[in-house]
Amino acid sequence: MDREKDKGSFSRGSHPFFDVFLETFFSFATRTSALFVFFTIFAIIASLFWGSWPAIKRFGLSFLFSSEWNPVTEKFGALVAIYGTLVTSIIAMLIGVPVSFGIAIFITELCPPWLKRPIATAIELLAAIPSIIYGMWGLFVFAPFFADNIEPWISDTLGQMPLVGPLFSGPPLGIGVLTAGIILSIMVIPFMAAVFRDLFEVVPPVLKESAYGIGATTWEVLKSIVFPYTKIGLVGGMMLGLGRALGETMAVTFVIGNADRLEKSLLMPGNTISSSLANQFTEAVGEIYTSALIELGLILFFITFVVLALSKFLLFRLTQKEGVRT
Repeated sequence: MDREKDKGSFSRGSHPFFDVFLETFFSFATRTSALFVFFTIFAIIASLFWGSWPAIKRFGLSFLFSSEWNPVTEKFGALVAIYGTLVTSIIAMLIGVPVSFGIAIFITELCPPWLKRPIATAIELLAAIPSIIYGMWGLFVFAPFFADNIEPWISDTLGQMPLVGPLFSGPPLGIGVLTAGIILSIMVIPFMAAVFRDLFEVVPPVLKESAYGIGATTWEVLKSIVFPYTKIGLVGGMMLGLGRALGETMAVTFVIGNADRLEKSLLMPGNTISSSLANQFTEAVGEIYTSALIELGLILFFITFVVLALSKFLLFRLTQKEGVRT
């Protein structure tokens, strides 16, 4: 009786017009929130394209393939910045992905229970450190150590090899493209490790216990159960780290050397799109100079868009294959 009474009082308290109004308002609010994202992206693209139009009209496609950057003669090219952005991001991923996998696997599969929380907290603290702190540490601590102890060995060993020698030759300056890539890897490791750890922890324990029960080793469990179960999320975590590496500014600006020269050696100074914008935008004088910097921002936006599109396509193919197998 009480339940019927409460149900009747609830139905009497609601008004059809009020329910329709709430439903309409909710639908409008959610649709507006979704469209706001598209309008924001369109506004960013339009503003970047409008600001870079003088440089686009003057240099055309040659802007992408020219390594010259001379504000005095107003001759600009984005090749050095594009090269530095891509190379430092690749170095960061080559170092960061295996280390992140190792951290996540150790925490979820091998770590003693009493040690899991301290390691997880330390990883979260690394992710919370501001990028400028990484840059200062890289410039004043890591770069001198790298120049005195690591780069001479790299030049004497890898620098003498036939094929990869040009990539690792040069004086031990400490700052350079390789140093920037290593600092970037340290910055992206906490993000990817946290994502990988969360993915490994959602794998149903019964699947892993069944594999261990029939005599599988830890590596066999990871290869046959954990990785296939979480592969879509793993790709997303890698793309998250790559996006962080592509857009990082202050840490790279401190340690890359900020030289507008295209060098074969990874030990030599270079530049990225983000560091170029951070260093030169406040000093840009003249329409062409400012427009060239804005076009660099447009190129960076396009690179991140392509990376995101490729990751979405890869995720789509993975889910499509799972559907076919099912």
